[in-house]
Amino acid sequence: MDMHSGYSDHSRPSRHSGTRHGHRAKRRTRRVVLAGGALATVAAATVAVTVASAGQYAGSAAGADHAVFVQGNELDGNTIHVFARGDDGKLKPAGTYETGGKGGDQIDAPTDSLASQGSLVYDDRSGMLLAVNAGSGTVTSFRAEGQELRDRKVVSSGGEFPSSIAVHGEIAYVMNAGGEGSVQGFRITGEGLRPLEGSHRSLGLDNEDIPRFDTSPGEVEFTPDGRNLVVTTKGNNTVEVFPMKSDGLPAVDEPVVSESAGGVPFAISFDATGKRMLVAEAEKSTVTTYKVKHDGKLKVLQQPLASGQETLCWLERAGDFFYGGNTGNSTVTGYRMDEQGKLSLTNDVGIATPPSADSQGVIDLAVTEDEKFVYVQNAVSGTVDGFRVEADGALTKVTTAEDLPVFGESGMEGIAAV
Repeated sequence: MDMHSGYSDHSRPSRHSGTRHGHRAKRRTRRVVLAGGALATVAAATVAVTVASAGQYAGSAAGADHAVFVQGNELDGNTIHVFARGDDGKLKPAGTYETGGKGGDQIDAPTDSLASQGSLVYDDRSGMLLAVNAGSGTVTSFRAEGQELRDRKVVSSGGEFPSSIAVHGEIAYVMNAGGEGSVQGFRITGEGLRPLEGSHRSLGLDNEDIPRFDTSPGEVEFTPDGRNLVVTTKGNNTVEVFPMKSDGLPAVDEPVVSESAGGVPFAISFDATGKRMLVAEAEKSTVTTYKVKHDGKLKVLQQPLASGQETLCWLERAGDFFYGGNTGNSTVTGYRMDEQGKLSLTNDVGIATPPSADSQGVIDLAVTEDEKFVYVQNAVSGTVDGFRVEADGALTKVTTAEDLPVFGESGMEGIAAV
């Protein structure tokens, strides 16, 4: 068993049985199949997306409000499933929108087709929802108005198999997981995303165009001050940092590379001060706390903290609490950070809410802007569970959304909540 066994040895079930600014094992030889008939069926069933004039700026819109967005990631036509969120956290279907691109499925992915965090991001400043189309190498932007999505725009991601998006101010960066891997910058405009000349940087990986889930990068994220762009690489077991210039371009041609303190780094989150970076590590379901220095080097502030759960891959903050999705045993772990920055579990067993037989294949999760609710994707069950955050960090289930794309040839991945 190698250092990646905690992630890559998790068996795939039988196929027959998305910073607060930017709200985020068998080898197969098949490629993404373009199913025209299925695409037509999806098109007929989805809500029409209107295209407004190119000069209309997203910042003038009301933006998303009391909504949860779920990325279907369908191979024959990616869609965004929108839910209206009540004040009590309950969800009600509010429409489905085509992205104009195709979903993707990484080779040997156990439950998470994109094997990443941050594939669907809502940006408060512009009121835009940004989604990756991994199967077609594109990124879609929508203007959000309440629970409606408008002004769809689609652009090339600048690489193969885009799987994560980071936003800071007017700048967005897309992480491409396929091939050598890369990050590509964009400016967020009223006409959608505009490629940022001189921003493309290679990650130096050695993947196929459709990567293996255990060798693909896990997430791209800005530090809250915007001075650094951070990428986790699962296969290389590194956390890589691009110091950034004020114009949104990387200040270096190659990232500053640090060995991960824990095995198989995946998700990135930051504490409320923005000064501490937390990285979730899948091998032993640990979380390491770092300081990101201005030169891109990392300082370990707290050694990897284990939860006792299996295959921690996703991590999001709600106030002083953090919640992690463990796909290996379909649980959600709660963490608390004190005023001194020390991270601990919210309880002795490392589970914030009792696991459910009807909520299998826990993957990505999202926290509402008011930090009162957490929404968790269950890829195998095809559901999203909503939880209220209690004063002690416990999670109380308040809702379940059903009939979402179940993991099989691909599966939903990516969630954002406001």
